[in-house]
Parts: sequence; C-alpha cells; structure tokens
Amino acid sequence: MENKDAMYYLEKAPVPKAIAHMAIPMILGMVVNMIYNITDAYFIGRLNNTSMLASITLALPFTTILMALGELFGTGGSTYISRLLGEKKIEYVKKVSSVTLYLSLISGLLFMLLCIPFLSPILKLLGATGETLLHTRSYIIAYTIGSPFVVANFTLAQMVRGEGASTESMIGMIISVVINIILDPVFIFFFHMDVMGASVATVIGNICAVVYYMYYLEKKSPAQSIRLKYFKPNLTILFNIFKIGISALLLSGFLIVSSLMFNNYAVLYGDQVVAAFGVANRVCQISDFIGMGLYMGVVPLIAFSYSSNNTERLNKVLKTTAFYLVTIISVIAAVLFVFRTQVLELFSSDESVINVGVTILTALLLSTLFTGISGLLTSMFQAFGKGIQSAIMSVSRGIALIPIIIIGNSLFKLNGVIWSMTASEICACLIGILLWFRCKKEIMGVNPEECVVK
Repeated sequence: MENKDAMYYLEKAPVPKAIAHMAIPMILGMVVNMIYNITDAYFIGRLNNTSMLASITLALPFTTILMALGELFGTGGSTYISRLLGEKKIEYVKKVSSVTLYLSLISGLLFMLLCIPFLSPILKLLGATGETLLHTRSYIIAYTIGSPFVVANFTLAQMVRGEGASTESMIGMIISVVINIILDPVFIFFFHMDVMGASVATVIGNICAVVYYMYYLEKKSPAQSIRLKYFKPNLTILFNIFKIGISALLLSGFLIVSSLMFNNYAVLYGDQVVAAFGVANRVCQISDFIGMGLYMGVVPLIAFSYSSNNTERLNKVLKTTAFYLVTIISVIAAVLFVFRTQVLELFSSDESVINVGVTILTALLLSTLFTGISGLLTSMFQAFGKGIQSAIMSVSRGIALIPIIIIGNSLFKLNGVIWSMTASEICACLIGILLWFRCKKEIMGVNPEECVVK
C-alpha cells in the first residue's frame, strides 16, 4: 500500500469505502486477539494444572492496567494526530507522534520500577494464595519487566491507525499474536517454563510488534516520526493527549471494578451462575468485538473530517457508521438469541448451567446494542477532542453498574444481578445520547482551529 492511500481514505474516498478500509482491519485484529486469548489458555490448560490456569485469570486486572496505559497515550495521541492531519499541520504531527511514543515508553518503565518492589502486595490484591500465588508471580514478572514494550505496543497500534494506515495497524497486531502463538509451546513445554513461558512469549510478541510499528513510522509514514529531535513536550501537546487519553484510562479502570463486582455477586448464587456468565460473555464477544472494531476503526476518519471542517462528510460518516453498527449487532444478536439454548449446549452439558445461561445470554444480547451505541458515542467524543464528554461516558459506562447491581440484588435477587448489566448499559447509552444532543450543534459547526487547544 502506498502511503498516499491512507490519506486518500481519510479525505476523499467514498464514505462506505472509507469506513470499510478503516474498520475491517480493526475487526480482523480484534478477532485475531480473541483467538490468541483462547490459544494462550489452551496451552496452559494442557499442563493439567488448575492453579496455573487460575493464575492467568487472577493476573487479568494487572495486564489490563498495562493495556489501559497504552490506551491513555494511544487514544489521546492518535485522535490528536488525526485532527492535526485534517488541518494539514504535518510538522506538528511529527512532534506529537514522537512525544506520544516516548511518553508511553517512559510510563511503562515507571510502571516496571514501581511494581518490582511491591510484587507481594500486588499478588495479595489480585487474590492469589497458596500454589496459585507462585504461578501468578511467575506470570506477572515477565509482564512487569516487559512493561515498556507492552504499553508501547498498544500506543503505537493506535498511532499508526490515526493516520489512516489501518492495514499496517492490523499487521502489527497479527505479528504480535502469531509470534506469541508460535513461542507459547516452545517456552511452556520445550523450555519447561510453564506459566511464565506464556507471559515471556507474549512480551516477545509485543517487542516484535513495536519494532514493526517503529520501522513503519520512521520509514513509511507520510506524516509521523519517532526521532528524538521531535521529542519536545509542551503544554498544548500534553493537554490534548491527556484530555482524551484519560477517558480511555478511566473506562478501563471502572470496567475492571464493575467486572469484579459482578463476579462477586454472581458467585453468591453458585458456581453454575459464574460458569453460565462466563460462557454467555464469550458468546456475546462475537457481536461486542465486531462492534468495537467498527467504532474504534472509524475514529481517525471522524477526527479528520471534523478538524478539516468537512461537515457534510462528517455527518455522512456518523450516520453510516451508526447504521452499520446497529444493523450488524442486531442481526448477530437476533441469530444468537434464536439459537441460544443450542449455543450454550456447545459449551456445557450441565442442565443447571444451561437453564440460568439462557436468561443471562438473553440479558447480555440485549445489552450489546446499547454497549455498541455507547462505544460509538464515546469514540465520537474522543475524535472531536471533547475531553469532558468522553470522560463522562467512560465513567458512566463503568460506574453505573455499581448502584444498579446492589439495588437489583436486594430487590430481585439473582434476576436483579443478571439484568443489572443490561440496565447499566441502557443508562450509559441514554447519558451519551443526552450529551450528544447537548453539544451536537457546537460540534457540527465548530471552528476546526479551536479544537486543537480546547
């Protein structure tokens, strides 16, 4: 692909074609990551050690923090880069890209230095005890040492996509996953590193992706640079990165809290509820991930159209994306709803799991539509550079579950817990729609030169 093609899709390509170019590679990347999550657990599962398998689940909040740091700089930096490209400020893009990359590396380094002395308290916080504690420690040690590269990988993937190079962004994601899958059995079985081998393979995959992205940005990018001479942070750059990046960080943080809270309430009603929720959640990831790939993929397109003051194109991008999103999620959810019992039977033969799973899957399938709309609205505010609105959306999507699940459990017991997720997503969606109508006129008619410093 020629470098000029990326800008062509942002600026001139027919809207359906531009959306497909930006979103399809992102969707494929999400699918590849979903495959990685399954294979990683599969290889560790082949060790026939329940404690090792449990350790990767306990370590999930820890690894999610690294992803959140990457999202902080990746979302903030990439949306700012897209808006600057729309204003044709190429030289300033070089500064922003360099600052974004090196800040992500520095944050990863600081995270590593802070975590190493406090591994024991961190493990207790994660809930690791007994034999599981040793395996969890082994698993997160490699992640801790590789923190700068893990954070930079998430950041760079979005920076590359920010200039419209969605295929190159996908290639980096695939490189990371494929190398991880190849090295998993080598380190786990051949070198007998067990669960640590899985995390070492992951870190090496991240390093390879970082090398690819840095090569692309330095040699092939039409606008960005990673040269240290452009690393000149100033208040304008930092403000524009963090005002949007913080919303992505908050979203990840609150989702961790709400997820842990849901698990704690579900376990009160038995292992079959926890198991059913786990199965139903994985089934719903089909529509969730495709929707996420769509609305995250078009963020650079929205930001570019907005900052270039092309209101007609922006309006068409928003309407077309919303139509695609609602249609795709609705069709997938409808099919899964019709065959919900048969789908659950693929994962479990336990009648109690299937019975409660039907209700849980119904609730989650209904919530996927509202989750998708909330995600699109959050991405829109991020693309527009609206830090307050995107932060409100991020907080509301994560925090709404807390009071709802407490009240639901108190009034309706298990059914209250099951439907709390749907209710919280509906609330977050309504908040997003209200925010959009409140600032729609300002956004669609704003002076593009003002959006950089606001």
